[in-house]
Amino acid sequence: MDFELITKQVCELSREAGEFLKKEIHNIDPKDIEEKGKHDFVTYVDKTSEKMIVEKLSKILPEAGFITEENTASNKGKRFQWIIDPLDGTTNYINSIPLYSTSIALIDQDEVVVGVINEVNLNECFYAWKNSSAFLNESEIKVTKTNTLDNALLATGFPFYDYGRLNEYLELFKYLIENTAGIRRLGSAAVDMAWVACGRFDGFYEYGLSSWDVAAGTIIVNQAGGTNSDFSGGNNFIFGKEIISTNNLIQKEFFDLLTKYFG
Repeated sequence: MDFELITKQVCELSREAGEFLKKEIHNIDPKDIEEKGKHDFVTYVDKTSEKMIVEKLSKILPEAGFITEENTASNKGKRFQWIIDPLDGTTNYINSIPLYSTSIALIDQDEVVVGVINEVNLNECFYAWKNSSAFLNESEIKVTKTNTLDNALLATGFPFYDYGRLNEYLELFKYLIENTAGIRRLGSAAVDMAWVACGRFDGFYEYGLSSWDVAAGTIIVNQAGGTNSDFSGGNNFIFGKEIISTNNLIQKEFFDLLTKYFG
């Protein structure tokens, strides 16, 4: 399996999807916005983009199945599965906030072997494949060398439907405000992870996420020299709805802190 060739094909496809997103942002009308769940929005743009991506991925690797956010395809492959978020940052998108992305991963059984995140507005395509380096628009990227949490710039996301751990989240958030170099909230978990990989952030954490939010980012972070875990320090971060991604140097300190607040 030529994962490098597949990755380059997915990068091209992601850029095409990005052009569609940029074009359609000017055509979105309030009546086009649906609410899948509380504060969880979708538009015809998400659905159309996903259908386009699924159709073209089917030609790249016909035997692969799909795990998709908008459920435009759900067939399961025997070995390979594509995990797709056609528009990560829909709330940003429908409010014309220029930060959103397309995220596509390929998993082989339980292993992510290809990851592509295309941040549309900056024309930045982040990608990696099994045993490769990590790249941003053909330039190799690496995580930071920050080795203490007090010097770290972090990213997170705010829960929008799962408030069961909100008190713990806010207590941790308060501590991090007071004891780090800062926290940012972009509105796209995929971009948060890509920015850890390229050294703009030292770490990222969030709960309440889905596989399509994080799958591509995990391999890009890993191949850039970083690490991922769930809040228990284990490997259930793609389907476990929680993730810590860091430059590896602050991972233990950050994990110990999360354990203190989340148990």
